[in-house]
Amino acid sequence: MTPADAANPYDTAFWLTAGAIIVLLMFSAFFSGSETALTASSRGKLRAQADKGSRGAETALQVTEDSERLIGAILLGNNVVNIFAAALATALFSRLFGDSGVAIATLVMTALVLIFAEVLPKTYAITAPEAAASRVAQPIRLLTLVLSPIVTLVRWIVRGVLMLFGVRTDPDSHILSFRDEIAGALALGQAEGMVLKEARDRLLGALDLSDRTVEEIMRHRSQIEMIDADADPDAILSVVLASPHTRLPLYRGERENIVGVVHAKDLLRAVERVVRGRDGSLASIRDLDVMSVAMKPYFIPETTPLDEQMREFLKRRTHFALVVDEYGDLRGLLTLEDILEEIVGEITDEFDIDAEHPLKRTEAGDVLVDGAMTIRDLNRATDWQLPDEEANTIAGLVIHEAQMIPAEGQVFSFHGFRFEVLQRKENRITRLKIRPL
Repeated sequence: MTPADAANPYDTAFWLTAGAIIVLLMFSAFFSGSETALTASSRGKLRAQADKGSRGAETALQVTEDSERLIGAILLGNNVVNIFAAALATALFSRLFGDSGVAIATLVMTALVLIFAEVLPKTYAITAPEAAASRVAQPIRLLTLVLSPIVTLVRWIVRGVLMLFGVRTDPDSHILSFRDEIAGALALGQAEGMVLKEARDRLLGALDLSDRTVEEIMRHRSQIEMIDADADPDAILSVVLASPHTRLPLYRGERENIVGVVHAKDLLRAVERVVRGRDGSLASIRDLDVMSVAMKPYFIPETTPLDEQMREFLKRRTHFALVVDEYGDLRGLLTLEDILEEIVGEITDEFDIDAEHPLKRTEAGDVLVDGAMTIRDLNRATDWQLPDEEANTIAGLVIHEAQMIPAEGQVFSFHGFRFEVLQRKENRITRLKIRPL
């Protein structure tokens, strides 16, 4: 320190240096707040604002498309200004306090950077990330363009170092899928009481349609009510009137040979025409040609995704399809109502029998379920997390885990639950008692 500096340390150079440090701290605060705002903001909310005409939100969406380049540019700018500010502070405090100035500069700059350049701007940005992101998007966009060559070089260096350790990066991949992000937000909302369980189930059910196939929710062929097309018309009429279903498949010879689907209304209209005709009478029903009023059967593969099948139902203006496997053999039956139930839950009407509900809770805390109940429906009703990768139904899960067809009374424990076989019919498990361990 020169005698002139010692006599007057607060000269023009001092104030210029102090002012430069303050400006650099402001830039550091801008970079820190921008990083938090752009990474914490919801792209869904930004898209909604952009659709309403917000240019800032539209720019923020464009900036966050390449998150790797965005973070690289912000970190580069933030580190440059922080290091420059620390160097100026070291020179300034060394001039004022001599050799102890380095330690004092370190303490002062640590406090200033922590409070005013990190915590304060990040706290502000996290309180309203979308609004903050819209404000800072344009200058950050310019920054990424200016620093693009340097950021690209740094990116390749980082990838090269990671590859040495066997780590490969994919800039187009996301840590969480879109579905997982929504599922996590809904689970958090339900835990905080902001989202009802029914609303969460409906939203997740709609999201899952593309990941689920017809095979998972179809009614198995053993449960399908069919009519022999060669039976007497009055017998067919009696079956249709007694059935709770409005559409019934017609088979000829064997149940695999589906030749048509009769709708109750179409059959009743045909009966009316026969009975009310010129020579009509109740005995004339025996001459009715049921196949003339039957619809052509609509067959679909068992591997069809549910969302695609729902679109086909709406496009064809039909609600009823027969499911076949790769060999053309009948596997089951699917209706539009089955798909809708995956979204809104069980749909019941005056023809549904309460005793047929597949789930019942006991006073001891056990759950009695029908073996044909799907694992997804059980998880949905109980908030359990039983896996459904290897089986669609509860009975299928027990058989898969047991590697055998259990007898009545056998008990198994897996996936944190106790399973007891209550009823078995031939090779099918029809009733189970389940209790969480």
